[in-house]
Amino acid sequence: MVVKVIELVGTSRHNWTDAVDNAVMEASKTLDDILGVEVTNFTANIDNGHIEEYRADVKIAFQVH
Repeated sequence: MVVKVIELVGTSRHNWTDAVDNAVMEASKTLDDILGVEVTNFTANIDNGHIEEYRADVKIAFQVH
């Protein structure tokens, strides 16, 4: 088996878990056989002292055919 890994940034207005889920859901629209996800970093954009957008840097592994 050959596995490829790509890096993506998922975003959410609600929380970091949703940001990771959004990255995986978007990747699954164009990638088959996703095997796993590794979260490498969490960040957020702040506006007026409040979190405006949660961001999750992820690595997604999928099988190459």
